[in-house]
Amino acid sequence: MAMTTVQLRSETKEKLQALKLHPRETFDALIDRLVDAAYDDEPLTQDERDDIKASEADIQAGRVRNLRDIMKDLGDDQVRKSLGN
Repeated sequence: MAMTTVQLRSETKEKLQALKLHPRETFDALIDRLVDAAYDDEPLTQDERDDIKASEADIQAGRVRNLRDIMKDLGDDQVRKSLGN
């Protein structure tokens, strides 16, 4: 297997070190895992993109309610208290 050297700042190396699943995981295995996780093998469908656009329009038009208000209307005192209201 061919090997190469990569230069990292010490801060970057520390961040990578913290992401290891176990102390003996190699940086190669870690980076490979991170690259695989970053790749979206299930891109959004057109319907999902349309739903997101509709949701954004609802937010812009003020057609949304926050959880605190919904819980207040439902009379859920325990949840309201945990939300600080």
